[in-house]
Amino acid sequence: MPWKRPHAEEHLSFRANWLRAAVLGANDGILSTASLVLGVAASGASRSAIVTAGIAGLVAGAGSMAAGEYVSVSSQRDTEEADLRLEASELADDPEGELTELATIYEGRGLPPELAAEVARALTAHDALAAHARDELGLPEDRRARPLQAAGASALSFAAGAVLPLLAIGLFGSSVRIVACVVVTVLALAGLGGLGARLGGAPEVPATVRVVFWGVVAMGATSAIGALVGSAI
Repeated sequence: MPWKRPHAEEHLSFRANWLRAAVLGANDGILSTASLVLGVAASGASRSAIVTAGIAGLVAGAGSMAAGEYVSVSSQRDTEEADLRLEASELADDPEGELTELATIYEGRGLPPELAAEVARALTAHDALAAHARDELGLPEDRRARPLQAAGASALSFAAGAVLPLLAIGLFGSSVRIVACVVVTVLALAGLGGLGARLGGAPEVPATVRVVFWGVVAMGATSAIGALVGSAI
């Protein structure tokens, strides 16, 4: 039988860390800024007040998203590092026991005992801690938490998303600015839902519908509250 070159497979789960932060940041940037400027516009505020509120929301939101992601993912990273330190200590104290544990893991995945022991010995000789991190702890290197990556992706995507409704509310006249902002926001949310699903290898239509539906709900609630507050004061 002729040898065949193995085909290349591109798996998508390695994108999970930055993709989650980027999609969350962009969604928050679009939706929170749109809701903010729509609420202020519904209160009867001037264009300058609406744009000022939108810019303040963009800057504050991007900073908040970056700080929140960094703190959250740093906590996850600290937990991972603590597990790795514990595993390194166990490898130093009881290498034979850890070797048996690794072989047992491979047996549980379907390898015969002799082959499982051979694989465990080979991987332990190559890099024992990496083998246990991957197969015992579920922490391969390319899946570990990266706080700076998450913070940067979240802040940049928030700012990029926030610009869209801000431009719509600021460029159009008072008679159509609310409608223009809603249309731009809905289109942006739909595009984001589809893009996030595509990058993650998930069905696009359910993701798009989900993002748009809850975005419209949030904008409607904020606009109603802004109108009520504006009429009250």
